[in-house]
Amino acid sequence: MNRSELPPPPRGPRHWPVWLGVGLCMALARLPWGLQRWLGAGVGWLALHLLRDRREAARANIALCMPELDDATRESLLRENFRDVGIGLFEFARAWWGDATPMRRSVEIEGLDILQTLQAEGRGVLLVSGHFMTLEMCGRLMCDHVTLAGMYRKHRSPVMEWAVLRGRLGYACAMFGNSDTRAAIRHLKRGGFLWYAPDQDMRGKDTVFAPFFGVPAATITATHQFARMTGCAVVPFFHRRENDRYLLRIGQPLAPFPTDDAVADTGMVNAAIESMVRQAPSQYLWLHRRFKRQPEGAPPRYR
Repeated sequence: MNRSELPPPPRGPRHWPVWLGVGLCMALARLPWGLQRWLGAGVGWLALHLLRDRREAARANIALCMPELDDATRESLLRENFRDVGIGLFEFARAWWGDATPMRRSVEIEGLDILQTLQAEGRGVLLVSGHFMTLEMCGRLMCDHVTLAGMYRKHRSPVMEWAVLRGRLGYACAMFGNSDTRAAIRHLKRGGFLWYAPDQDMRGKDTVFAPFFGVPAATITATHQFARMTGCAVVPFFHRRENDRYLLRIGQPLAPFPTDDAVADTGMVNAAIESMVRQAPSQYLWLHRRFKRQPEGAPPRYR
């Protein structure tokens, strides 16, 4: 879907409460960036102490993925992670509905020449990233330099779906829902750039168990399938925030990719995302139960 195809916004009294919430988020998205960071840190502190299930999921994930850290270091990372989650909520809102000018003043991008070479060859590009709290803002910043479409999970609320989609279509050339694979394939076959994050357990999708930090993780095989069907290049997209700077880096295309082995290809994608996480561990979405599904006979990873 592109901007011209966006339907009218949902109307009617039953949608009014959600519209009030969206309006508040839009107002918060326009606050000064320094104030947003301060408020975000406070939101993260509250979440750390109030969201027990998510806190324990994040603690378990960090222990599974980084066993080399001692207990004190893991707890410090957990606190930093929730702080960055809180700040990231404001980054998401600002990316959708706010002004990215302060971020543009301090962005550094490496590897644009890789994309330019692939574009000159007429190849589609699948930009693969992970679920980091900088995900949306860095996607918006990348759209300043390349024409980029995205894939996303649709919201259950029609109001949120419309408001977020409208915000994203302000910088992305098109957005495809998880089920819009045919449209995404056409986009890649035409030589388009498509950005998505395949590092969550998408129930109901084609999945395999591939290692993520050495732990079996149910992972969708869409990256392998897109590459086989379209001949696109699969390119890692690293991004993180360091204080007030945004660092974006385009990696070399994964190779050999695709192969005839969907599990091996999916493991290669997970390894690329693992490398991204190690560069910015506090900004990763640890509170997602990434290892909830396990191979038969494996011990449960969460209490």
